[in-house]
Amino acid sequence: MEYTVKVLIKKPIEDCFLMLQNHECRKHWHLGLTSFEHLSGLPNEVGVQMKLNYTFGKREMSLIETITYVENNKTIHFNFDSAGMHNIQKNYFKVIDDNTTLWTSINQFVPTTFARRLMLLLMPKAFKIQTEKYLYDFKKYIENGISVTE
Repeated sequence: MEYTVKVLIKKPIEDCFLMLQNHECRKHWHLGLTSFEHLSGLPNEVGVQMKLNYTFGKREMSLIETITYVENNKTIHFNFDSAGMHNIQKNYFKVIDDNTTLWTSINQFVPTTFARRLMLLLMPKAFKIQTEKYLYDFKKYIENGISVTE
């Protein structure tokens, strides 16, 4: 399954790109993120791997984030791997004006187990809704300082 989400952000492209790469700030726009751990590679470089831990109610989930491509202030691609799912996320940033950035996120989900394949078939919109939530929470945090932790 593949889909695209776009959000217009009232901040310069450099601010958006730095915020996206800052794991310390991610808890403010990734609801449920409880911790992260550097696994390997150089921070914000191709090949770096981070373990992200989430809690959703009583359910805990971990995933491995890998940067697969980066072009400063323009593009960053990630792979996210969790139990039964491989997510390829390609993020593109475009200057609209000095204080406005368009973030386009192209997401592809590839289930690696039968259970995840079934979940993708039964709830395809849930994945896009979650991505939209993260992007709009990012927008609220970077523009107005509104955190999902409040």
